[in-house]
Amino acid sequence: MSSQAVEKVVIVGSGPAGWAAAIYAARATLNPLVFEGAITESNRLMGTLPLGQLNLTTEVENYPGFPSGPLREYLAGALPEDRRPFWILDNDKQPAHGVTGPELMELMRQQAVNCGARIITDDITAVDFSQRPFCLTSLENGTVHAQAVIVATGARANYLGLASEEKYKNHGVSACAVCDGALPRFRNKPLVVVGGGDSAVEEATYLSKFASMVYLVHRRDKLRASKVMEQRALANHKITPVWNSHVEECLGTDQQGLIGVRVKSLVNGSTRDIEASGMFVAIGHTPNTHFLAGQLETNAKGYVVWPKSHRTNTSVEGVFAAGDVGDDYYRQAITAAASGCQSALDAERWLSAQGIE
Repeated sequence: MSSQAVEKVVIVGSGPAGWAAAIYAARATLNPLVFEGAITESNRLMGTLPLGQLNLTTEVENYPGFPSGPLREYLAGALPEDRRPFWILDNDKQPAHGVTGPELMELMRQQAVNCGARIITDDITAVDFSQRPFCLTSLENGTVHAQAVIVATGARANYLGLASEEKYKNHGVSACAVCDGALPRFRNKPLVVVGGGDSAVEEATYLSKFASMVYLVHRRDKLRASKVMEQRALANHKITPVWNSHVEECLGTDQQGLIGVRVKSLVNGSTRDIEASGMFVAIGHTPNTHFLAGQLETNAKGYVVWPKSHRTNTSVEGVFAAGDVGDDYYRQAITAAASGCQSALDAERWLSAQGIE
């Protein structure tokens, strides 16, 4: 890629926000260039591969426009063969309602391509927002300059921070049930899910399809998940809540990997060991803003700040943010996509005001 090329708008990220921004920017004839992320082992371990967090989820029942499945015939016609999810011809893997996360993301990506967006499968590793055109440095494709930038890099899963947890990552410890839950080591075995929000309950519900039992470890005496998801989990005979507790240590061996977890009661301090071949952590997210190196204003949690009410502008004129990278409250696919639309409209109008058409 030429270091002298100046793009009208570069979009960094490939979740619902990034693709919505790409669709709107392309339709506005801005010829957007999207860096969707690199396919690397480090990104896999962090859960930051292309297509975002939604690509790591199961059924998506609350995204408007997908009332029921199966969608295999539609997917087969809408997506190129090399982008079709592997399960579209398997009736057993079709969602009963809605659409799966990977399917939805592939459809969004394809729609952006159809509208004229250009895509590079690479990471942006550094930016210089000190002057315009802005300069962005990628992992494998050199630098690119842009008149406007939309940051839509989302957020990644958090871990507990235990040394024993780090030891058994990829050997029984995971932050993605969809990625790993069907692996042989987890089938018909007891598993542990840590957390009490929607993500934790969704992970536990998904894993109950494979596990002999799922222990849902939560620091409180009731879940923080939405009522409908809470009801599903508590009604599931294969999900056992472990209230008022936290994981103190991951137990295992070099040969077997994880074999259990030690949980500590927050009520009386007692501990007990739970046999488990897997522990899935679902305790929130960290925004993917490390590559910005502090050049945009962020809040105490590290999320990009939107200084103007109902606008996607950031602290740097000409740089916009969309989706979960700036949203520490809603964190939904539909709100991310909506802010992606807003960011493209904001960028278009800002460019027009600069005399850049």
